[in-house]
Amino acid sequence: MAASVFSSALYGPLFATGEVGRLWSDSAEVRAMLLVEGALAKVQGAQGVIPELSAAFIHRSSLEVQIDPAGLARDAARNGVAVPGLVTAFRTAMEAPEHAQFAHWGATSQDIIDTGLMLRMRQTLAAIEARLGALLQHLGNAAEAHAETPMAARTYGQHATVTSWGAVLAQWGAPLLEALGQLDQVRAGALWVSLGGAAGTSAALGADAPATRAALAEALNLKDPGRSWHTDRTPILKIASWMAQVVAALAAMGQGLIGHVSSDAGEVTLGTAGGSSTMPQKQNPVAPSVLVALNNHMTGLQATLQQAAPHQYQRDGAAWFTEWMVVPQIALCAASAVETAATLAPNIAPVPARMREHLGGAGLIYAEPLSFALASRMSRPDAQAATKALVTEAIAQGLPLSTVARTTYSDLPASLFEATDQMGHAPNDARAFARAVAAL
Repeated sequence: MAASVFSSALYGPLFATGEVGRLWSDSAEVRAMLLVEGALAKVQGAQGVIPELSAAFIHRSSLEVQIDPAGLARDAARNGVAVPGLVTAFRTAMEAPEHAQFAHWGATSQDIIDTGLMLRMRQTLAAIEARLGALLQHLGNAAEAHAETPMAARTYGQHATVTSWGAVLAQWGAPLLEALGQLDQVRAGALWVSLGGAAGTSAALGADAPATRAALAEALNLKDPGRSWHTDRTPILKIASWMAQVVAALAAMGQGLIGHVSSDAGEVTLGTAGGSSTMPQKQNPVAPSVLVALNNHMTGLQATLQQAAPHQYQRDGAAWFTEWMVVPQIALCAASAVETAATLAPNIAPVPARMREHLGGAGLIYAEPLSFALASRMSRPDAQAATKALVTEAIAQGLPLSTVARTTYSDLPASLFEATDQMGHAPNDARAFARAVAAL
C-alpha cells in the first residue's frame, strides 16, 4: 500500500525512500506472508503437527512460488483480507493437494499479516539505521571541523548569544544519535511473531501451540511475546513512535536550515537548490522543506494510528484496516526523511564570513556577557538595568555596544566583545558529539 507521493511518478523523487520503498509494495507484502506460511509449515513438520514431508514441500514452495497480488484483489475486497485468497492461490500453485492441504494449519489471517508486517518492519529499520548512520557521520565530521566557527545563536528568531556552527550541528544530531542508540531496544520490544489462531486462543494449533509460536519466532528471527497480541497494538505503536521521533528531529534540522539559508541570513549553502518558475534569483531550500513537510504528514499519521489502537473484542476489522492505511505511510515517511537528510548532509556548508557579519555591527549579541561582567561590581538587577540602558544608547547613537559600554566602564576586558571568547561550552559540545558519532 505504498500510495500517495511516495509512489507518485511526478513527486516520488522529491520524497525518495531509498531501498525501503520496495519493502512496502504489494509484491513485498505477498512475499513476506508466503515466508511466514513456509516457516510455519517447517516448524509444524518438525513438531509432528503436520507430516514432515508435506512441511518440507510447503516450505520449499513458499520460497519458489510466485503469486501476482493483482490476482488476490477480488477475494481481498470480498473477504476484507488478502490471506484467504493467498492461501487458495498458494495451494493451487503447489500442484500437490496431498501436501498443500496442510498449509496455513491452525493459523489465522491476522497471524500471517502481522508477522509478515514485522518481517518488513525489521528490514525497514535496518535500512533506516544504515542511512541514519551515514547522516550522523557527516554531521559528526562537520561538527568537529567547525567546533569553533562562531555564529549567532537565535531564540525566538532573534540574535541571542554566540554559539558555533559545530554546536548547531551537534544540536541537530544529538536526538538522532539517541534514537539510533534506542533502536535495539525497539527491536527487542516490538518485532514480535504472531500466532494466536482465530480468536487468540491457539485452539486449532494443538497442545504444543506455545512451542510452535516460540519455534516460529526463532525460525523468523522475531521475538516470541508469549501470548497473542491480536488486539494489543503496542509493538506497532512503539515502532511508529520511534520513526516519528526520528522524523521530528530531522524536521528541526530542516527548519533550522530554512532559516540559515534565507536571503536575510545567508549563513549556509546547500550545494544545489530549487528554482522558481518566475523569479530567477531564487535558491529554494527544497530538501529542508521536504523534512518539515514529512513531519507535518507524520503528525497526522500518528494521530490516526493512535486512534485505531483500541481494538474491540478479540478481533477488530475497522481498526485493523485503519492500520493498513497508515502504517506503510509511517514507514515510508520515516525512510524518506532519513534518505533526504542523508543525501543533503554532504552538501551543507557554512558561510563563516556571513556568520561573522551577524556578530558585528552594533554588537548587541554581547549584551548578556556584559550584564554578567557588570554584576561583578553591582547587584544583578542593577547590572541588567545598566546593560539595557547601554543597549538603548547604542541603538540610538548607531554605535557598537562595546564602544558605548567602555565610555562608562573603561576597564571592561577586551574578551567580553570577542566572539571566540563568548561561545561558552559550544565548542566542547560540538566535539563531544563528534566523538560520540566516531564511536558508533
